[in-house]
Amino acid sequence: MKKSTIWILGIVMGLSFLSLLYLQVSYIEEMVKMRRGQFEENVNRSLGKAVHNLELVETKKYLEKDVAAQERAMQLSQQLEQQSNNRVIEHRQYTVTSPDGTMLSSFEMKTVTNSRPSNVPKVTFSTGKNIAQTSRALQEILKERYVYQRALLDEVVYNILYTASDKPLKERINFKQLDHFLKSELFNNGIDLPYHFSVTDRDGKEVYRCSDYIYNDEKVYSRLLFEKDPPAKMGFVNIFFPTMDDYIFSSVRFMIPSLIFTLVLLVTFIFTIYIIFRQKKLTEIKNDFINNMTHEFKTPISTISLAAQMLNDPAVAKSPVMFKHISGVINDETKRLRFQVEKVLQMSMFERQSVTLKKKEVDANELINGVVNTFRLKVEKCGGTLEAELNAEDPVIFVDEMHFTNVIFNLLDNAVKYKKPEGDIALKVKTWNESGKLYISIEDNGIGIKKENLKKIFDKFYRVHTGNRHDVKGFGLGLAYVKKIITDHKGTIRAESELNVGTKFIIVLPLFKDE
Repeated sequence: MKKSTIWILGIVMGLSFLSLLYLQVSYIEEMVKMRRGQFEENVNRSLGKAVHNLELVETKKYLEKDVAAQERAMQLSQQLEQQSNNRVIEHRQYTVTSPDGTMLSSFEMKTVTNSRPSNVPKVTFSTGKNIAQTSRALQEILKERYVYQRALLDEVVYNILYTASDKPLKERINFKQLDHFLKSELFNNGIDLPYHFSVTDRDGKEVYRCSDYIYNDEKVYSRLLFEKDPPAKMGFVNIFFPTMDDYIFSSVRFMIPSLIFTLVLLVTFIFTIYIIFRQKKLTEIKNDFINNMTHEFKTPISTISLAAQMLNDPAVAKSPVMFKHISGVINDETKRLRFQVEKVLQMSMFERQSVTLKKKEVDANELINGVVNTFRLKVEKCGGTLEAELNAEDPVIFVDEMHFTNVIFNLLDNAVKYKKPEGDIALKVKTWNESGKLYISIEDNGIGIKKENLKKIFDKFYRVHTGNRHDVKGFGLGLAYVKKIITDHKGTIRAESELNVGTKFIIVLPLFKDE
């Protein structure tokens, strides 16, 4: 599959997943907004009804109080009226005598006569000519009486409320009753949540608050108490729901798994695209590697084949100088083939992500000296120098000889690859002991590495940009291989470099006695 096709598919799928996520998030936001709006509407309706009930209770209380006062006044008036009514009292003295004139007994009779006429309903006779006219007349009378009585009632209610507004809120409100009204009305509107409430005056001073009242200014709902009161006497009831967010988001919790699954699919898709590109890159590297290896193998094989044919020539056998030269050519080309084979093994190792180490006791000075002597010919052919200062007094380490040899060889080979085009290369290899460990440094005077690239040089397939130079071949595996082998040997490696000055690699390994 072409790289452009993979990019197109990736972009289309990525946009689809992002659009799906956007729609889900938008839906959740819309549901939360709608739920919050319904909640606020229900709370405001409940507050309005609770405040209205509070006003009705206060009005009823004052009306009952006023009616009771009126009844008491009427009873007193009747008593006084009865006492002040005109009464006629007649006294008569009677004497009982015998026939002979003797008085047997005497008594007095008192007669009280009320001058107030009896309260007997009077009969009103209509003067209309028919029943319909009489009915209309009665309706007019009732209407006039209703208007009159309504005006009287309005005046009484106005006087009651005006009198009540003069009292402080503490005396006007039964806070337990207000709490009961709030709870009942909230429940009637579908809100069964714990709440805290407080009552404040016009200036925000608290008149009452719940014992556990906790509030957030952004989530407090307020309602005016006694709306018809004078502005200076106004009060407010404030209510706060601690679990309001949980209540609102409970309606969209079922969307959270869907959102999570979408994110998982998106991450999986991105990872899949990454793996596809990585595998494609590895495939391209493999193909290039095989092509290069085929070319690289052909040259030494052809040289060795030609040298072998020359050895069969009797004239060559008679010339010790020629024989030695041909033997040296065969040896060099054999080492070159071995190096190419090691490259193939490195590629295979990184595909397996593991390496089997056959560790044994090795003298690092001797091993490094052998590599230096072998590599010195290549350096000298380039017009350079290779110096070795193997000063480690305790050079014995426990390593895999083959892989550790490849590490030193790779570092030396990199130094030759990235030498300055206009100057001769100068390499220095040193060993020493410090802090109970073996230190190995390989220093060159090559083109150096920028600071921003220094941290990436040990990454697999990473290659430092070398400008317009195209003669440096490689696949970015050399230093990654070095890093892995050193790490597997419980060691560390770091690089110090300055652009256009040179690079220095320092390896630190535990000694054999510490293993």
